[in-house]
Amino acid sequence: MAGNNTLLEKLDGLVARFEEVSTLITDPNVIADQKRYVKLTKEYKDLGDIMKARKEYIQCLNGLEEAKLMMTESDPEMKEMAREEAAACEARIPELETEIKLLLVPADPQDDRNAILEIRGGTGGDEAAIFAGDLFRMYSKYCESKGWKLEASNANEGAAGGFKEIICSVSGENVYGTLKYESGVHRVQRVPATETQGRVHTSAASVAVLPEAEPFDVEINEGEIKWDTFRSGGAGGQNVNKVESGVRLRYNWKNPNTGVVDEILIECTETRDQPKNKERALSRLRTFIYDKERQKYDEDIASKRKTMVSTGDRSAKIRTYNYPQGRITDHRINYTIYNLNAFMDGDIQDCIDHLIVAENTERLKASEL
Repeated sequence: MAGNNTLLEKLDGLVARFEEVSTLITDPNVIADQKRYVKLTKEYKDLGDIMKARKEYIQCLNGLEEAKLMMTESDPEMKEMAREEAAACEARIPELETEIKLLLVPADPQDDRNAILEIRGGTGGDEAAIFAGDLFRMYSKYCESKGWKLEASNANEGAAGGFKEIICSVSGENVYGTLKYESGVHRVQRVPATETQGRVHTSAASVAVLPEAEPFDVEINEGEIKWDTFRSGGAGGQNVNKVESGVRLRYNWKNPNTGVVDEILIECTETRDQPKNKERALSRLRTFIYDKERQKYDEDIASKRKTMVSTGDRSAKIRTYNYPQGRITDHRINYTIYNLNAFMDGDIQDCIDHLIVAENTERLKASEL
């Protein structure tokens, strides 16, 4: 096997930890401590991926050495086989090295969480609300294609259609790690349906993607929550106006970063089942507080590592949707494509993949592996 391989030494150093974690997650005392258990099972999965890559890497390095030895054989057929084997290993080794380096760079621990997706119409009045509705449809289709579950918990419809604001929860695998790149201001250039002169207008909507907080991430004094109930408006037949299923939550929270006490107000009208609405409002309260507490951490990370992708600045204009040209441009990575219709139908994976590659390149630079 190739000597003097520092990457391999790094990997060998993790074998003992992997074995230790695999023993710990079967320990009843660890299982009883939910917070520790969740953390360790996540570490076990991450180390498992590294061990799998390590195994293939060792096989490739050994395969290359064996193939080089076989090339000295006199049998031409054996020589040809050895040449093919060596070429395959030589092509795969650098790919594996990049994969391993990325696995060794600490990922954002929030990546595998579910997310709260908030879309708000910005400048542009009715047209901005219509565009916010288009973005909601785009994300709905995208989530459907990924097999994720998207549920709206609160929506405020625009006068001419779309939404002034819509808040949803998205659950599935690696949701936050994928959708976090969508946070920021999305700008649209098109002739609005409300425009009589045929002029192109520019309007905007903002998207915020927040990692959903687990119950033990945030301490909330539930005794201090003030609850109101009200009748949900909107479509829904006879039941809607007779039953007080909508819930409103008020909570005074002291921001540990600023020391200021804020009153948090959350409404949830998603279902006709009041206990379910209460549960969802609580989940949003946890996420809101968790996000506020995390913002300082994000700012610290962003100031250390100014990546072009996730600066943590939600007021930054990230993407333009130009309808007359059928063009989408992501300003963070100078990514431009001309398939606007497919994109608005939820075909956004290619853009997200480019953003992930750009982010990973930055992470590798910052880690100096």
